[in-house]
Amino acid sequence: MHVITSQAQGAKVRLDRIATEPPEKEQKADAKAEFDALGQELFDLQDLLWGARMNSVLIVLQGRDTAGKDGTIKHVVGNLNPRGVSVASFAAPSDEELSHDFLWRIHQHTPRLGEFSIFNRSHYEDVLAVRVHDLAPKALWKARYEHIRDFEQMLVEHGTIVLKFFLHISLDEQEKRLLDREEEPRKAWKLSASDWEDRDHWDDYTRAYQDVFARTSTKEAPWILVPADAKWYRNLVVARAVAEALRPHRRRWQERLDEVGAAKKAELKAWRKESQR
Repeated sequence: MHVITSQAQGAKVRLDRIATEPPEKEQKADAKAEFDALGQELFDLQDLLWGARMNSVLIVLQGRDTAGKDGTIKHVVGNLNPRGVSVASFAAPSDEELSHDFLWRIHQHTPRLGEFSIFNRSHYEDVLAVRVHDLAPKALWKARYEHIRDFEQMLVEHGTIVLKFFLHISLDEQEKRLLDREEEPRKAWKLSASDWEDRDHWDDYTRAYQDVFARTSTKEAPWILVPADAKWYRNLVVARAVAEALRPHRRRWQERLDEVGAAKKAELKAWRKESQR
């Protein structure tokens, strides 16, 4: 896992120097027990988040085609209580969305206090796909980096914990997964010629992502680069990172719940006393 914060802002990140495979010390045989424990911890932390209503959590998932955004949602987010989780997937904007600023459709899906929102792709497509496929003038998409930083900072200042994950796969692994889709009937619905066409833009996307990391990584809303060639390790890293981000809030959330509980008990006691008169 490679975390990019404000200390690295403006410095180029070289994706070709960042591993897509798990480090040797990480073993799949040991991962399940840790992942299961993290799943229970995340469920407990979410329960405190939901009750305290002091913060919300926004998880942004970005990655090349087949990087595993859906799989990450299934396995990591699947540990959470669905009552407080929403998932938004951002396709090409509609005519209505295009008639507003590029963040208009995004803001509607940000999480309420106590809740999680998961973005399967996000506002970053407006400085990635838009840039690579020349869908807007450079002057327009280049100005969006600052808009995005300001937008995310505003969310943070209103209590949102922002975590941005780039699922980092290799060119060879992507090819393998695309070919596997053709052999798996249950995955045939995912087949798209555009996935193969985008491989012709691999280097363009690499440069676009590197600029995203350099221009939009902050201490409050860091980019977390996740080696994603091994699905089990990808899921483990994301679960670890989410748990690490929420743990520091546990005590404060519990204190709020204790205060609310004490007030509710006092209210109930007063009601019983009054009703016995």
